Amino acid sequence: MNQPIASGLDDLRLLAHVPARTWKVFAICLIGVTFANLDHSLFNYVLTEFKEEFGWSDEARGWYIAITYIIAGLIVTQIGVLTDRLGRRRTLLGVTLITPIFVAALTWVPSTALLLVFRTLGFATAGAQSPITVTTVLEESPARLRGLFSGVLQIGFPLGYFLGGYLLVPWVYTTFGWRYIFLLGFLFLPYAWIIYRYLDEPEVWVKANAAREAGEADQPSIRELFRPGIRRKTLLLFTGQFLSVFAIGASTLLTAYFRESRGWGAEQAIETVAISMGVAILGYITAAFVGEFLISRRNTIVIWCLLASVAFIPMLWFATGFSATLIAFCVLTFFFYGSYAVIATFIAENFPAELRATATSFAGSFAVNLGFGLGPLALSYIYPVFGWEWGLTWTAAVPIAIAGIVFLASKPVPREMV
Repeated sequence: MNQPIASGLDDLRLLAHVPARTWKVFAICLIGVTFANLDHSLFNYVLTEFKEEFGWSDEARGWYIAITYIIAGLIVTQIGVLTDRLGRRRTLLGVTLITPIFVAALTWVPSTALLLVFRTLGFATAGAQSPITVTTVLEESPARLRGLFSGVLQIGFPLGYFLGGYLLVPWVYTTFGWRYIFLLGFLFLPYAWIIYRYLDEPEVWVKANAAREAGEADQPSIRELFRPGIRRKTLLLFTGQFLSVFAIGASTLLTAYFRESRGWGAEQAIETVAISMGVAILGYITAAFVGEFLISRRNTIVIWCLLASVAFIPMLWFATGFSATLIAFCVLTFFFYGSYAVIATFIAENFPAELRATATSFAGSFAVNLGFGLGPLALSYIYPVFGWEWGLTWTAAVPIAIAGIVFLASKPVPREMV
């Protein structure tokens, strides 16, 4: 009965023999994901300020968020196709150089229309970091440790939120004003030199590209994801990812919930979300470890999703004071966000190298963007009528549970095939 655990712990010792190149690639990609999510977090932290300055209604705010995510998601899918065609390093360098321009532009946008344009472009280029980096790390890691490396890579999401919300945003907000937090996007620029100088193309992609140039393989495209034999897994993985991030998308309004429903100040609400994201890092690492060494990744996803759904109840309905809310929120984020560490790896390992970035951009990032866009939109229609607690229950707690059930319908990837 203890054999799987013993075997997993034996495999853990392989970390001592991981090549230096793998650690280098992992570190570079983790920096990129962290900066990308720091940039992404800035907009969410000041949704209340944008709403007040431009005179948005609750429903309008939901629609604006949805529009930016959906259009950005479509752009990311095409960047994913380019990543399979042009290479991981070249595409990553390009989006890294462009992202700070669009993010910093939000400092001065005078209208809703321009805000939507720059927010969409900024999130598309920052969001493209995810499929590019997870694909790169998966291909550069030892076969038996791919899940651990690509799973732990996802801590860049809460780490970016934590660094922004706890260490940087409150200081800039109170010192210079809320608009100037978007200048933090320029912190991203030096990272481009690191990519240019130290990141190489994975050998797996080099071989796949050589086969395409020799006419031995087709050019990657979204259409290839729906060919017989792949279609079912594409649809299942897309649906499970969409539902899980629909819930996460709704939860991006938690900063607004703490401020507008519970009456907290901006700094307290932002720091609460940031601290919980710090705890979420442990959820990512734990989920990646369990999915790599103890049980299958699919089963880890199912367990984490269901426990996240249950954890919403005390945070929304029973925690009243600040301390109780913070504790309940941290427990929630441990499972809620930790599930993504395994989902991203599970999606990537289900597809061959020549389609991997395309698949992770569609079944992964496009589904993520749809969820991030439609979750807040649905919540914006529910909470004005039924209240924040019921709104978050139906748009976050319920969808994350259904996501777990959807992933249960998919097939685990045998370890010997990883």
